[in-house]
Amino acid sequence: MTTETLLIELGTEELPPKSLKTLATAFYDGIKTQLDSSDLSYSEIKWFATPRRLAVQVIDLVTKQQDKIVEKRGPAVNVAFDDAGNASKAAQGWARSNGITVEEAERLTTDKGEWLLYRATVAGKSVEELIPDMVTTALNKLPIAKPMRWGNERIQFIRPVHTLTMLFGRNIIAGEALGVSSSNQLQGHRFHSEGLVTLEHANDYQAVLKSAHVVVDFGERQAQIVKQIEAAAQNIGAVALIDEELLNEVTALVEWPVTLVGTFDEDFLNVPAEPLIYSMKDHQKYFPVTDKAGELVNKFIFVANIESKEPNAVIFGNEKVIRPRLADAEFFFKTDKKQSLESRLASLESVLFQKQLGTLKAKSERIASLSQYIAEQLSENSADAYRAGLLSKTDLMSEMVLEFPQVQGTMGKYYALHDGENNNIAQALEDQYRPRFAGDSLPEANIGCAVAISDKIDSLVGIFGINQPPKGDKDPFALRRAAIGCIRIIIEKQLDLDLLSLINKSIELFGDKLVNNNTANDVLDFIMGRFRAFYQEQGISVDVIQAVLAKKPSAPLDFEKRIKAVTYFGELAEAATLAAANKRVGNILAKFDGELYQVFNLELASEQAERDLADVYQKISLKVAPLMADKNYQAALTELAALKAPIDTFFDNVMVMSDDEAVKINRLTLLNEIRNSFFAIADISVLQ
Repeated sequence: MTTETLLIELGTEELPPKSLKTLATAFYDGIKTQLDSSDLSYSEIKWFATPRRLAVQVIDLVTKQQDKIVEKRGPAVNVAFDDAGNASKAAQGWARSNGITVEEAERLTTDKGEWLLYRATVAGKSVEELIPDMVTTALNKLPIAKPMRWGNERIQFIRPVHTLTMLFGRNIIAGEALGVSSSNQLQGHRFHSEGLVTLEHANDYQAVLKSAHVVVDFGERQAQIVKQIEAAAQNIGAVALIDEELLNEVTALVEWPVTLVGTFDEDFLNVPAEPLIYSMKDHQKYFPVTDKAGELVNKFIFVANIESKEPNAVIFGNEKVIRPRLADAEFFFKTDKKQSLESRLASLESVLFQKQLGTLKAKSERIASLSQYIAEQLSENSADAYRAGLLSKTDLMSEMVLEFPQVQGTMGKYYALHDGENNNIAQALEDQYRPRFAGDSLPEANIGCAVAISDKIDSLVGIFGINQPPKGDKDPFALRRAAIGCIRIIIEKQLDLDLLSLINKSIELFGDKLVNNNTANDVLDFIMGRFRAFYQEQGISVDVIQAVLAKKPSAPLDFEKRIKAVTYFGELAEAATLAAANKRVGNILAKFDGELYQVFNLELASEQAERDLADVYQKISLKVAPLMADKNYQAALTELAALKAPIDTFFDNVMVMSDDEAVKINRLTLLNEIRNSFFAIADISVLQ
């Protein structure tokens, strides 16, 4: 079948840069889904996006759908006609609905009888017929939070629309979308191209726009920007800080990237680097620059959307714009240093953490006490932990953090050092929010760990304590992230802490503010639920996680040891048999309605297989006991794996449910003791 290239482009006013990639891929998905469901084959489909366009190009698209044979079965012949051979009303209605008479219907004969049959060939539709509706459907499904109207039109879209191109090879597909008719006219660059440009063939899309100073391929444009930034940084002997989110946004802001380097006053480097960096990135969309040692230098790299004949004028303009931004940061820093963090404690009384749980000052005091408690558990300086917890939220009241919320904690560190606080306390103020996201770094020292854990536990206990846990995808207090953060810190920093102990301490610190009598269990269960996601990301199988979750160990380090032990055990040759045996024993015991003996009675053992099993188990138990005391679960399970052979022999030769009640109970007691030895580590019966 004949194929051709299809090009669909919507030309608009400047689209929101942070939404551009999402809009482009959603438009692509909408077109692709409809092409696939319409049985229109192609070899490749690509999306394009610039500030002023969304486009999809389909390579080697067939010109029309395949013809289809449609069959519709009607009533059975024995009910379609009466005894005189006249068609029934049901048969006449069915025939009429298919545009035929009963006499024109074919017959379908099967081993179950004979039916009336309508068979017809439906001609496939052409691309020209199908595409306009597909474009409209795809546009209607774009994720647009706030559509707008323009001029006197009632049509709504994210930005005003100027052009629509639906080109199949050289042929313009007639149709319209969002009030604009299809043509082969495209918008070039706003400044470097005069008027509209003509696209003669869909294959020429990228080349024609490049001649109009538009790099339409998002990936190609982004690669150009990265290459230009790196070259510009190398020219000044520096390293550019290329942030992926900023890079995507800048790529969405320009159609013809031209990278330039600006300079700011060196005096601004007396301000901490973080607010300067955020000011350059967030406010101006500039790329900050550091020296080879990672220290910020007084240069910045920016990407213009114009190839100016006077680049120095463009640079001067950007330098002029950045100066007041950096001056603001400098002013905030100097102003904030006039007031100590400790003196800001009182102002936290004016800020609510949550109306039922009190102010940020109350939260700070709880964090301080819980941090002190954790430090004592870790044999760390509890006074430093208390102090760091108490000051943890004070930088939120500083001018700098009010302007740049992203530097909360970081500015706390700088201000603490300025106030004469020791390094442990200062660093803990920065570390309290870590990890902020998946893969983020953890607190550096244990004092920081104590404050970070305390902050997260306080939020978990408080919000669950007033019966407002996360529901669905709504998690306004980021409790899921807090739970994962606690798990990561404790496990990766090898901290010997018990979550239930911390939760109960936190509940105590809330006093009478909590109304949920089951807060401790609810919080622990919630955190337990996060272990699944934590370990699945590491490739641990769900059955291993479930085996350990059955024990509900509340100390994350202990949980980790059990996970490693069960993972190791699951790879042993004996694992499958012992898992099945544990499951079998569990099922047997579940049906037993009596009481077991306290210990297995060897005198009641009449079969050699059960005596042998009891003997092997007793010897293994002596080895396992000290291993369990040391929490060496892997070695303990390795020892218990030696029970495979005697357990197999036992089940092959011994009737567990003996007619003799005493013998039966004795055998169940032995099996229960063995099962409990495994279950002391994990429920291995769930292993696949």
